[in-house]
Amino acid sequence: MHSLSFKLTLAFLFVGVIGAILVGVVVNIQTRRQFDQFLADSYETALVEQLADFYAETGSWQDVNRALMQVYRAGNQQGERPLPWIVVDTNGAVIAGSSRMRPDTRLSQKEIEQALPIRVDGSVVGWLVRVPFEPYQSLNPSPEQLFLDRVTEGVLLSFTAAALVALRVGVFLARTITNPIKELTVATTAVAQGELGRQVNVKSRDEIGKLSHSFNQMSGDLARSSEQRRQMTADIAHELRTPLSIILGYTESLRDGILPPDAATFDILHDEAEHLSRLVQDLRTLSLADAGQLALNWQTVPPLELLQTVAAKYRHQAAQQAINLRVEADSNLPDIEVDPGRMEQVLGNLVSNALRFTPAQGEIRLTAVQPNPAHIQLSVQDSGKGIPPDILPKVFDRFYKADASRHSYDGESGLGLAIARSLVRMHGGGIQAASPPGQGATFTITLPSQRKEP
Repeated sequence: MHSLSFKLTLAFLFVGVIGAILVGVVVNIQTRRQFDQFLADSYETALVEQLADFYAETGSWQDVNRALMQVYRAGNQQGERPLPWIVVDTNGAVIAGSSRMRPDTRLSQKEIEQALPIRVDGSVVGWLVRVPFEPYQSLNPSPEQLFLDRVTEGVLLSFTAAALVALRVGVFLARTITNPIKELTVATTAVAQGELGRQVNVKSRDEIGKLSHSFNQMSGDLARSSEQRRQMTADIAHELRTPLSIILGYTESLRDGILPPDAATFDILHDEAEHLSRLVQDLRTLSLADAGQLALNWQTVPPLELLQTVAAKYRHQAAQQAINLRVEADSNLPDIEVDPGRMEQVLGNLVSNALRFTPAQGEIRLTAVQPNPAHIQLSVQDSGKGIPPDILPKVFDRFYKADASRHSYDGESGLGLAIARSLVRMHGGGIQAASPPGQGATFTITLPSQRKEP
């Protein structure tokens, strides 16, 4: 009795029954009222003419009540029903009709104005006034009463049928609503017990269907996040194992006197320690960026100035490798609001990757354009061999390794592009990689031309 299905069924049944009762009562009352009105209208005109004939024959209203009843009985075949009219004389005094009004009761001028005049030779000799039907008891129901009784029976049958239909529809609708909820409940319990990735069937496009779709998306994201977390843990362990193994091997050799404690040995140890330090720092930066806790020092800078600053840092290295490093920008570009240090870190990572894979006599282009009024695009394009199509969709994944050349696309720690993507997203932008066959690799950063306040 505490289930949602039972409550919904009762709710639908209650609404259906109440609606049927209200409709039945209104229909019954209105039918009786309109039927009485129909009877009155049917006899009224003929009754006025017959009363006029009666007055013309007798010359007075004496015994008019008896004559009025005879006329009414002949018309509706019901003697027990009180008259729905009264007859008043020219002075407004009641002379025949309803038992609720004593003879000689006088009507107001306003009441007489709503009555039908009884005319004899063009002169008004009296008035016919309609009054409401009075309650009565009849041992022999008239055809009119039988008709009304049948209407009442029809209303009761309609009410019973409506209640049954409401019950059937209520059960159907309740099950339609609660079955997906039950399925969601089972799936939610399964996810809570560790069965990540559990999916439910989406059977509709209503709010419950949208909820099911959101659950499927959430469950899938949880499964992917869990898999990425396990993979990242394994990748971090792998990345840490190599420099630690080297450091442990060298220190053990130094301790046992196998290696001499010279400058070359200490340089190797120092390089591996720096590698560990960079990896830890990159992991910290990435975790803070993903959590939105990395503070940004917002400043307004021209895009061209930002590219020139990055190019200046790598121009010497490019010259040593015989690589042409060019900066190009559209004229009249608006300033952008960014953290210059973090954005230089992103662009520097892209330029560093490009330098490793651009051959001598090649070219690296840093460009800035405005594709539309709302955005600015910064691009780093090289003329190297490009990125294989099977690797291209995964270059921003953390520690992704398709082969031994993986490090060339992702920095020394394997996290460079993942950090770049997180930093760009913190600026409200996006980053994409493209590598048409034979045209090198192009990384494009899209930033809003105006920063939206959080």
